[in-house]
Amino acid sequence: MLPADTNTTDELDRQDMARLCAGHDAALDDLMERHATPVFRFLGRLLQDEEEAADLAQTAFVRVYQHRDRFDPEQKFSTWAYAIATNLARDRLRWLSRHPQVSLDAPVGPEGSDALSVLPHEAPNPGEQLDASERAALVRSAVAALPEELRLPLVLAEYEEKSHADIAAILRCSPKAVEMRIYRARQQLRQALRALIAG
Repeated sequence: MLPADTNTTDELDRQDMARLCAGHDAALDDLMERHATPVFRFLGRLLQDEEEAADLAQTAFVRVYQHRDRFDPEQKFSTWAYAIATNLARDRLRWLSRHPQVSLDAPVGPEGSDALSVLPHEAPNPGEQLDASERAALVRSAVAALPEELRLPLVLAEYEEKSHADIAAILRCSPKAVEMRIYRARQQLRQALRALIAG
């Protein structure tokens, strides 16, 4: 995204927050149109549960509305929204760690469906797709196993493509702390993946 686009989005966000604070509730729709999908994807990566992510994304925007008077127009709305989403995710992850749930794998699909007929000719063969799928599952599992203080900055940096300064604002720490946490997260991730692949 070009810097001009970012500046335009930031300015639109500030205008919409000013409208929201002035009692124009429809401004929340405009904010959600720009930011709900990225916040949902971020929460999905953290929680690894689409329904939980959707619920928390909605809750995040309810909090935006409830705390609209606390928004600082000097900061970026996206940073504030990610901070709200991050706090909700932390609370949810803590709750889940105290209340483990057993989930059953959903069936893959109806018997006899012909997936090959819809694949483009250049697609990898089924064995390669399975390998890629298994690798992706290993990475997701290894990321999910990281401690929260390392997982959050890693997901924000790698998947959300946030700068260290933005991550520092979201997590309320210094950019240097963000850099160290991401470094440690990558180290732990490499070690975990080596162990998973070897085992």
